[in-house]
Amino acid sequence: MTVDQAAGPRHTAPGPGHVPVVIVGAGPVGVTAALLLARRGIPTVVLERHREVYPLPRAVAIDDEVRRILQAAGVHEEFAAIARPALGLRLLDARHRVMAEFPRAAQGAHGFPQTSMFDQPELERVLRAALARTPECELRGGAEVGVVEQDGDGPVRVTYRDDEGEHLLWADAVLGCDGAGSLTRDAIGAGWEDLHFEERWTVIDVRTSLPVRCWEGVEQICDPQRPATFMRIGEDRYRWEFRLPDDSELDRERLRELLAPWVDLAPGVDFEVVRQAQYTFRARIADRWRRGRVLLLGDAAHLTPPFVGQGLCAGLRDAYNLTWKLARVLRQGADERLLDTYESERKPHARHVIRLAVAMGWAMTGGQDGAAAIRRGVLGAAVRIPGLTAAAARGLSPALTAGPLVRRRVRLGGGGLVGGFCPQPWVSADGRRARLDELLGDSFAVLSAVPLPPFLKAVADGLGARTVPVTGLGDDGRLAAWLREGRADAALLRPDRVVMDVVPSGGRDFTGRAGWASLLHTTQSSFPSQWTVEKSLLRSTTR
Repeated sequence: MTVDQAAGPRHTAPGPGHVPVVIVGAGPVGVTAALLLARRGIPTVVLERHREVYPLPRAVAIDDEVRRILQAAGVHEEFAAIARPALGLRLLDARHRVMAEFPRAAQGAHGFPQTSMFDQPELERVLRAALARTPECELRGGAEVGVVEQDGDGPVRVTYRDDEGEHLLWADAVLGCDGAGSLTRDAIGAGWEDLHFEERWTVIDVRTSLPVRCWEGVEQICDPQRPATFMRIGEDRYRWEFRLPDDSELDRERLRELLAPWVDLAPGVDFEVVRQAQYTFRARIADRWRRGRVLLLGDAAHLTPPFVGQGLCAGLRDAYNLTWKLARVLRQGADERLLDTYESERKPHARHVIRLAVAMGWAMTGGQDGAAAIRRGVLGAAVRIPGLTAAAARGLSPALTAGPLVRRRVRLGGGGLVGGFCPQPWVSADGRRARLDELLGDSFAVLSAVPLPPFLKAVADGLGARTVPVTGLGDDGRLAAWLREGRADAALLRPDRVVMDVVPSGGRDFTGRAGWASLLHTTQSSFPSQWTVEKSLLRSTTR
């Protein structure tokens, strides 16, 4: 099960059994990747060893950035029907007194609640229903993948077994969305980098109509004797997580004791334990995410403790970052190096989020010595500093680090916008109200506060970018203010809505075009020079 490093152009395998992309794993990350590729015209076969959605809860929270990804995948309305907004995160001491609160807004910069609670099996059913009605996607359940290998610059060979026997597929690319025990990770020779967190926790999911004493958000109990997490997931659904000294099954009396701060469990009351399981929370990141045309996403690439609710979010960010790049390579002949930017952008971001989760775990379980008490006291005081909690919330998803597709030229102006997301207000489009991304479409886009000169319009056209003036959008001037505060006349948005480049205030060109143009097109001819455009215009006016 190996993949040889590939270089140069790839060649499609002709004949039966060929598919542009094979996705190993039909969890939320794999199915979302398939839906995003379908929106760019890329057919996929999704191989999943289970036939049905795994019925027990796992992930329970996503943020507004990730809800925007579900919007891009075409399922945000269905998700809204099963989601419950949360007020944020509270850190409580051992006596359940509030030490710190990190509020989350009902509508964030991405146009959705900043935190949404949900039941993962319900999300998976929503995603699979969308997959079933998408002709570019095929799900093959009961498929146990055996081999993933690529020979030189040829297609990737995938074998799998189901009830009908052994099967062979040839793929232009393979996405390994097959979880922590990933076969695909082994196939590319990747190993784990240990980020030094490993704890055993008991997770209890409950359904009850009893009155539960709760805040409509997440509570982290920072008690070294018995650290815990509590959250309301749905109308009658709740989750508790405890770090306990042993893994033994909790009987009714032990449950009554653990849950007493939140709910009274009298004999015979309506209280169903949906799941009780022990998990080892780990912090790890794969030392490589790609070899040739085989790439890792989600838990196959990184593992995080759940303390900041970013595990599934990180995997869906992987899918959003990678799929537009892969589609551009497969359909438009973009440079193969474009795929290198997937790991170089996502890996530092994932590492940052994992470290935040480990830090939260430290705050909850940081020991019983005098220094730990001082640390918790400092934490309680620090969060009272004006603006700190808002800054901490923003830190959950920092801007991407500089690279070929994130061109920062701070001295030229506009650098503060590059690498971050464009906000998504409601706008007026075609006589109706819509979120901004519905107006922009699935490709590149340019938001401009000034008329674009012909040269820049030609650059936008070469990318297939829609140019949208920010005036008159009915967004209360939010996008115009965003550009003005960023000292930019225009912003070039990637298909994942990250700001790739800007035209600084008073500038005449994007600041880093020479860096990204070669990756996005097979030749520079797709991007005319400013002299070429101006010369052409001069000729047309003198005829």
